Amino acid sequence: MSTTRAAPDAGRPAGSAPGGPRRPQVSLRDRLYRFDVRYVPYLLIAPFFLLFAVFGLFPIIFNAVVALRHWRLDDPTLTGWAGTENFRRLVTDDDFGNALFNTFGIFILSTVPQLVLALIVASLLNRRLRAQTWFRVGVLLPYITPVTASTLIFSVVFARDTGIANWALSLLGIGETEPIDWRATRWASWTAIAAMVNWKWIGYNALLYLAAMQSIPRDVYEAAAVDGAGPWRQLWRITVPMIRPVVIFTVVLSTIGGLQLFTEPMLFESNPALATGGADGEWQTIAQLIYKVGWRDLNLGYAAAMSWALFLIILVVAAVNATITNRLGGGGR
Repeated sequence: MSTTRAAPDAGRPAGSAPGGPRRPQVSLRDRLYRFDVRYVPYLLIAPFFLLFAVFGLFPIIFNAVVALRHWRLDDPTLTGWAGTENFRRLVTDDDFGNALFNTFGIFILSTVPQLVLALIVASLLNRRLRAQTWFRVGVLLPYITPVTASTLIFSVVFARDTGIANWALSLLGIGETEPIDWRATRWASWTAIAAMVNWKWIGYNALLYLAAMQSIPRDVYEAAAVDGAGPWRQLWRITVPMIRPVVIFTVVLSTIGGLQLFTEPMLFESNPALATGGADGEWQTIAQLIYKVGWRDLNLGYAAAMSWALFLIILVVAAVNATITNRLGGGGR
Protein backbone atom coordinates (compact mmCIF):
# COMPACT_ATOMS: atom_id res chain seq x y z
CA MET A 1 0.00 0.00 0.00
CA SER A 2 1.44 3.34 -1.00
CA THR A 3 1.18 6.42 1.17
CA THR A 4 0.87 9.82 -0.39
CA ARG A 5 2.40 12.68 1.65
CA ALA A 6 0.47 15.91 1.53
CA ALA A 7 2.28 18.94 0.29
CA PRO A 8 3.47 21.34 3.00
CA ASP A 9 1.32 24.19 1.68
CA ALA A 10 -1.79 22.06 1.20
CA GLY A 11 -4.82 23.44 3.02
CA ARG A 12 -3.23 26.86 3.71
CA PRO A 13 -5.27 29.85 2.57
CA ALA A 14 -3.95 31.48 -0.51
CA GLY A 15 -1.74 34.45 0.22
CA SER A 16 -0.92 33.42 3.82
CA ALA A 17 2.61 33.28 5.16
CA PRO A 18 4.28 29.90 5.73
CA GLY A 19 4.51 30.48 9.48
CA GLY A 20 0.86 31.47 9.99
CA PRO A 21 -1.82 33.81 8.69
CA ARG A 22 -0.51 36.97 7.14
CA ARG A 23 -1.39 40.20 8.98
CA PRO A 24 -3.58 42.43 6.88
CA GLN A 25 -1.85 45.52 5.59
CA VAL A 26 -3.00 48.74 7.27
CA SER A 27 -3.55 51.59 4.90
CA LEU A 28 -2.42 55.14 5.55
CA ARG A 29 -6.02 56.22 5.94
CA ASP A 30 -6.59 53.67 8.70
CA ARG A 31 -3.45 54.80 10.51
CA LEU A 32 -4.53 58.42 10.36
CA TYR A 33 -7.95 57.44 11.67
CA ARG A 34 -6.44 55.57 14.63
CA PHE A 35 -4.13 58.50 15.37
CA ASP A 36 -7.10 60.86 15.21
CA VAL A 37 -9.16 58.75 17.62
CA ARG A 38 -6.42 57.87 20.10
CA TYR A 39 -4.09 60.86 20.27
CA VAL A 40 -5.70 63.98 18.80
CA PRO A 41 -8.02 64.56 21.83
CA TYR A 42 -4.95 64.62 24.10
CA LEU A 43 -3.19 67.03 21.76
CA LEU A 44 -6.21 69.33 21.76
CA ILE A 45 -6.38 69.56 25.56
CA ALA A 46 -2.60 69.66 26.03
CA PRO A 47 -2.32 73.49 25.67
CA PHE A 48 -4.62 73.99 28.65
CA PHE A 49 -2.59 71.70 30.88
CA LEU A 50 0.66 73.27 29.73
CA LEU A 51 -0.61 76.77 30.49
CA PHE A 52 -2.06 75.60 33.80
CA ALA A 53 1.25 74.01 34.76
CA VAL A 54 3.18 77.18 33.98
CA PHE A 55 0.77 79.85 35.22
CA GLY A 56 -1.29 77.87 37.74
CA LEU A 57 0.46 74.88 39.26
CA PHE A 58 3.97 76.33 39.42
CA PRO A 59 2.90 79.57 41.20
CA ILE A 60 0.92 77.53 43.75
CA ILE A 61 3.91 75.29 44.52
CA PHE A 62 6.34 78.20 44.55
CA ASN A 63 4.02 80.20 46.82
CA ALA A 64 3.94 77.25 49.25
CA VAL A 65 7.74 77.24 49.34
CA VAL A 66 7.82 81.01 49.96
CA ALA A 67 5.30 80.63 52.79
CA LEU A 68 7.72 78.31 54.59
CA ARG A 69 10.66 80.72 54.32
CA HIS A 70 11.77 84.13 55.57
CA TRP A 71 11.53 86.31 52.49
CA ARG A 72 11.72 90.08 52.83
CA LEU A 73 12.47 92.36 49.88
CA ASP A 74 13.63 95.20 52.14
CA ASP A 75 16.20 92.99 53.87
CA PRO A 76 17.76 90.41 51.49
CA THR A 77 19.95 89.10 54.31
CA LEU A 78 16.91 87.91 56.25
CA THR A 79 16.33 84.62 54.52
CA GLY A 80 16.28 80.96 55.31
CA TRP A 81 13.83 78.27 56.27
CA ALA A 82 11.01 79.42 58.58
CA GLY A 83 8.96 76.24 58.76
CA THR A 84 5.51 76.93 60.18
CA GLU A 85 6.52 80.20 61.83
CA ASN A 86 4.58 82.34 59.34
CA PHE A 87 1.46 80.24 59.83
CA ARG A 88 1.74 80.31 63.63
CA ARG A 89 2.00 84.06 63.48
CA LEU A 90 -1.41 84.25 61.81
CA VAL A 91 -3.11 82.91 64.94
CA THR A 92 -2.04 85.89 67.05
CA ASP A 93 -2.07 88.58 64.34
CA ASP A 94 -4.78 91.15 65.13
CA ASP A 95 -4.61 92.59 61.61
CA PHE A 96 -5.33 89.19 60.09
CA GLY A 97 -8.20 88.62 62.52
CA ASN A 98 -9.69 92.01 61.67
CA ALA A 99 -9.35 91.36 57.93
CA LEU A 100 -10.92 87.91 58.35
CA PHE A 101 -13.85 89.41 60.22
CA ASN A 102 -14.35 92.11 57.57
CA THR A 103 -14.12 89.58 54.76
CA PHE A 104 -16.82 87.35 56.20
CA GLY A 105 -19.03 90.34 57.05
CA ILE A 106 -18.91 91.76 53.53
CA PHE A 107 -19.24 88.24 52.11
CA ILE A 108 -22.51 87.60 53.98
CA LEU A 109 -23.96 91.02 53.13
CA SER A 110 -23.15 90.57 49.45
CA THR A 111 -23.67 86.87 48.75
CA VAL A 112 -26.99 86.13 50.48
CA PRO A 113 -28.99 89.10 49.07
CA GLN A 114 -27.24 88.64 45.73
CA LEU A 115 -28.39 85.06 45.18
CA VAL A 116 -31.89 85.62 46.58
CA LEU A 117 -32.46 88.67 44.36
CA ALA A 118 -30.99 86.80 41.39
CA LEU A 119 -33.56 84.02 41.89
CA ILE A 120 -36.40 86.55 42.04
CA VAL A 121 -35.16 88.41 38.96
CA ALA A 122 -34.76 85.14 37.04
CA SER A 123 -38.27 84.09 38.03
CA LEU A 124 -39.66 87.37 36.70
CA LEU A 125 -37.68 87.08 33.47
CA ASN A 126 -38.96 83.53 33.03
CA ARG A 127 -42.48 84.88 32.58
CA ARG A 128 -43.95 86.26 29.39
CA LEU A 129 -43.08 89.93 29.28
CA ARG A 130 -43.05 92.60 26.64
CA ALA A 131 -39.54 93.33 25.34
CA GLN A 132 -38.39 90.19 27.07
CA THR A 133 -35.07 90.04 25.23
CA TRP A 134 -34.24 93.62 26.17
CA PHE A 135 -34.87 92.94 29.84
CA ARG A 136 -32.68 89.84 29.74
CA VAL A 137 -29.85 91.71 28.06
CA GLY A 138 -30.31 94.68 30.39
CA VAL A 139 -29.69 92.69 33.58
CA LEU A 140 -26.31 91.66 32.17
CA LEU A 141 -25.09 95.23 31.58
CA PRO A 142 -23.68 95.64 35.12
CA TYR A 143 -21.65 92.47 34.66
CA ILE A 144 -20.00 93.60 31.43
CA THR A 145 -19.20 97.02 32.91
CA PRO A 146 -15.53 97.12 34.01
CA VAL A 147 -15.35 96.69 37.76
CA THR A 148 -12.95 99.62 38.06
CA ALA A 149 -15.36 102.00 36.36
CA SER A 150 -18.38 100.85 38.34
CA THR A 151 -16.49 101.01 41.65
CA LEU A 152 -15.32 104.56 40.98
CA ILE A 153 -18.90 105.57 40.22
CA PHE A 154 -20.14 103.97 43.44
CA SER A 155 -17.42 105.82 45.34
CA VAL A 156 -19.05 109.04 44.19
CA VAL A 157 -22.54 107.70 44.95
CA PHE A 158 -21.51 106.97 48.55
CA ALA A 159 -19.77 110.29 49.12
CA ARG A 160 -20.61 111.82 52.49
CA ASP A 161 -21.81 115.30 51.50
CA THR A 162 -22.56 115.10 47.79
CA GLY A 163 -23.44 111.42 47.30
CA ILE A 164 -26.70 110.27 45.78
CA ALA A 165 -27.08 107.57 48.45
CA ASN A 166 -27.36 110.09 51.30
CA TRP A 167 -29.69 112.26 49.21
CA ALA A 168 -32.02 109.31 48.59
CA LEU A 169 -31.97 108.37 52.28
CA SER A 170 -32.75 111.94 53.28
CA LEU A 171 -35.99 111.69 51.29
CA LEU A 172 -36.94 108.85 53.63
CA GLY A 173 -35.99 110.87 56.68
CA ILE A 174 -32.69 109.08 57.28
CA GLY A 175 -29.59 111.16 57.88
CA GLU A 176 -31.28 114.53 57.48
CA THR A 177 -29.30 116.23 60.24
CA GLU A 178 -26.08 114.25 59.92
CA PRO A 179 -25.25 112.54 56.59
CA ILE A 180 -23.90 109.03 56.79
CA ASP A 181 -20.16 108.81 56.40
CA TRP A 182 -19.90 105.56 54.47
CA ARG A 183 -16.14 105.33 55.06
CA ALA A 184 -16.15 106.04 58.79
CA THR A 185 -17.90 103.03 60.32
CA ARG A 186 -17.66 99.32 59.77
CA TRP A 187 -21.32 98.62 58.96
CA ALA A 188 -21.71 101.61 56.63
CA SER A 189 -18.60 100.66 54.63
CA TRP A 190 -19.66 97.01 54.51
CA THR A 191 -23.07 98.03 53.16
CA ALA A 192 -21.56 100.28 50.49
CA ILE A 193 -19.11 97.64 49.27
CA ALA A 194 -21.79 94.94 49.34
CA ALA A 195 -24.00 97.18 47.20
CA MET A 196 -21.23 97.40 44.60
CA VAL A 197 -20.80 93.63 44.52
CA ASN A 198 -24.53 92.94 44.37
CA TRP A 199 -25.09 95.44 41.57
CA LYS A 200 -22.46 93.72 39.42
CA TRP A 201 -23.31 90.05 40.00
CA ILE A 202 -27.08 89.85 40.44
CA GLY A 203 -27.73 89.94 36.70
CA TYR A 204 -25.05 87.35 35.93
CA ASN A 205 -26.46 84.86 38.44
CA ALA A 206 -30.00 85.65 37.31
CA LEU A 207 -29.18 84.59 33.75
CA LEU A 208 -27.65 81.35 35.02
CA TYR A 209 -30.84 80.63 36.96
CA LEU A 210 -32.98 81.64 33.98
CA ALA A 211 -31.14 79.20 31.70
CA ALA A 212 -31.82 76.41 34.19
CA MET A 213 -35.47 77.41 34.57
CA GLN A 214 -36.01 77.04 30.83
CA SER A 215 -35.66 73.27 31.21
CA ILE A 216 -38.50 72.96 33.76
CA PRO A 217 -41.71 71.74 32.07
CA ARG A 218 -44.60 74.20 32.13
CA ASP A 219 -46.93 71.39 33.15
CA VAL A 220 -45.34 71.38 36.59
CA TYR A 221 -46.26 75.01 37.20
CA GLU A 222 -49.75 74.54 35.78
CA ALA A 223 -50.38 71.60 38.11
CA ALA A 224 -49.07 73.62 41.06
CA ALA A 225 -51.32 76.54 40.15
CA VAL A 226 -54.33 74.21 40.02
CA ASP A 227 -53.41 73.00 43.52
CA GLY A 228 -53.43 76.60 44.73
CA ALA A 229 -49.69 77.34 44.86
CA GLY A 230 -48.92 80.99 44.20
CA PRO A 231 -45.84 82.36 42.39
CA TRP A 232 -43.82 82.73 45.60
CA ARG A 233 -44.52 79.16 46.72
CA GLN A 234 -43.82 77.84 43.23
CA LEU A 235 -40.44 79.58 43.27
CA TRP A 236 -39.24 78.03 46.52
CA ARG A 237 -41.02 74.66 46.34
CA ILE A 238 -40.66 73.84 42.64
CA THR A 239 -38.13 76.06 40.89
CA VAL A 240 -35.30 76.08 43.42
CA PRO A 241 -35.26 72.28 44.03
CA MET A 242 -35.36 71.59 40.28
CA ILE A 243 -32.44 73.91 39.51
CA ARG A 244 -30.46 72.78 42.55
CA PRO A 245 -27.21 71.97 40.63
CA VAL A 246 -27.07 75.52 39.26
CA VAL A 247 -27.85 76.97 42.69
CA ILE A 248 -24.98 74.98 44.20
CA PHE A 249 -22.70 76.18 41.40
CA THR A 250 -23.55 79.84 42.03
CA VAL A 251 -23.14 79.40 45.79
CA VAL A 252 -19.65 77.95 45.35
CA LEU A 253 -18.74 80.58 42.74
CA SER A 254 -19.99 83.41 44.95
CA THR A 255 -18.11 82.00 47.92
CA ILE A 256 -14.83 81.94 46.01
CA GLY A 257 -15.33 85.46 44.67
CA GLY A 258 -16.68 86.91 47.90
CA LEU A 259 -13.81 85.69 50.06
CA GLN A 260 -11.27 86.96 47.52
CA LEU A 261 -12.82 90.42 47.37
CA PHE A 262 -10.15 92.95 46.46
CA THR A 263 -11.00 95.50 43.78
CA GLU A 264 -14.14 97.03 45.32
CA PRO A 265 -12.72 97.65 48.81
CA MET A 266 -9.39 98.71 47.31
CA LEU A 267 -10.91 101.44 45.11
CA PHE A 268 -13.36 102.48 47.82
CA GLU A 269 -10.45 104.10 49.65
CA SER A 270 -9.52 107.70 48.99
CA ASN A 271 -5.92 106.54 48.57
CA PRO A 272 -5.98 102.97 47.22
CA ALA A 273 -2.20 102.61 47.38
CA LEU A 274 -2.35 102.41 51.18
CA ALA A 275 -4.55 99.27 51.13
CA THR A 276 -5.48 99.91 54.78
CA GLY A 277 -9.24 99.55 54.31
CA GLY A 278 -10.11 102.77 56.12
CA ALA A 279 -8.47 104.70 58.94
CA ASP A 280 -8.80 101.76 61.36
CA GLY A 281 -9.16 98.94 58.84
CA GLU A 282 -12.96 99.10 58.91
CA TRP A 283 -13.32 97.28 55.59
CA GLN A 284 -9.87 95.82 54.96
CA THR A 285 -10.25 92.34 53.48
CA ILE A 286 -7.76 89.49 53.53
CA ALA A 287 -6.86 90.10 49.90
CA GLN A 288 -6.08 93.74 50.71
CA LEU A 289 -3.99 92.71 53.70
CA ILE A 290 -2.02 90.25 51.56
CA TYR A 291 -1.28 93.04 49.09
CA LYS A 292 -0.26 95.42 51.89
CA VAL A 293 2.02 92.91 53.64
CA GLY A 294 3.58 91.67 50.41
CA TRP A 295 4.05 94.83 48.35
CA ARG A 296 4.03 97.65 50.90
CA ASP A 297 5.68 95.97 53.86
CA LEU A 298 7.74 93.79 51.47
CA ASN A 299 7.29 90.66 53.60
CA LEU A 300 6.62 88.08 50.91
CA GLY A 301 6.98 85.07 53.19
CA TYR A 302 4.23 86.19 55.54
CA ALA A 303 2.01 87.32 52.64
CA ALA A 304 2.36 83.89 51.04
CA ALA A 305 1.29 82.24 54.31
CA MET A 306 -1.78 84.51 54.37
CA SER A 307 -2.67 83.54 50.81
CA TRP A 308 -2.46 79.84 51.67
CA ALA A 309 -4.61 80.41 54.75
CA LEU A 310 -7.17 82.17 52.56
CA PHE A 311 -7.06 79.29 50.08
CA LEU A 312 -7.84 76.76 52.81
CA ILE A 313 -10.60 78.95 54.24
CA ILE A 314 -12.23 79.20 50.82
CA LEU A 315 -12.11 75.42 50.38
CA VAL A 316 -13.76 74.80 53.74
CA VAL A 317 -16.44 77.49 53.40
CA ALA A 318 -17.26 76.51 49.80
CA ALA A 319 -17.65 72.86 50.80
CA VAL A 320 -19.87 73.77 53.77
CA ASN A 321 -22.03 76.10 51.68
CA ALA A 322 -22.41 73.52 48.92
CA THR A 323 -23.42 70.85 51.44
CA ILE A 324 -25.98 73.09 53.14
CA THR A 325 -27.43 74.25 49.82
CA ASN A 326 -27.68 70.67 48.58
CA ARG A 327 -29.57 69.55 51.68
CA LEU A 328 -31.89 72.56 51.74
CA GLY A 329 -32.61 72.18 48.03
CA GLY A 330 -33.33 68.50 48.42
CA GLY A 331 -35.70 69.14 51.30
CA GLY A 332 -38.01 71.20 49.14
CA ARG A 333 -39.07 68.33 46.89
